[in-house]
Amino acid sequence: MILACIGLGANLGQPDVQLQSAFDALDALAHTRLKSRSRLWRTPAWGPQPQPDYCNAAACVETALTPRAILVALLGIERAHGRVRGSERYAPRTLDLDLLLYGDAWIDEADLQVPHPRLAERAFVLLPLAEIVPQLPVPGTGASVGELLARVDTSACQPWPGQV
Repeated sequence: MILACIGLGANLGQPDVQLQSAFDALDALAHTRLKSRSRLWRTPAWGPQPQPDYCNAAACVETALTPRAILVALLGIERAHGRVRGSERYAPRTLDLDLLLYGDAWIDEADLQVPHPRLAERAFVLLPLAEIVPQLPVPGTGASVGELLARVDTSACQPWPGQV
């Protein structure tokens, strides 16, 4: 079994409900068990167009699936939650699932990069991930998740309403 870390985000519909459902879907994947999950965070949206804030979280699963099989499963979960992938980057979405880390693997393929290529610069990814695996080394950075978090500005991130 390999520890894989997944970033979750949504800003359309009921984002918190979408993320709760996505946690359940991750736990239901074959040969996979949800090991830990962060609380939900409200974070500002990225991108040029005005759009609602995001609800973000992180999850770690223990899995026997390959990175490619996890990617296919994540895309399927997104589709089941109404996600339609288009060519526009940073567009609003019902659910976004990103494979952030897969053990100590370094993968650089056209449609699969692990660690996620912008992991080290994004507070909305690092903040929830550091809640569950702060000491986890991030391949290629020479730093742990917690150390990377200390390097980014988290001032715009807040717990999702109703969470402490």
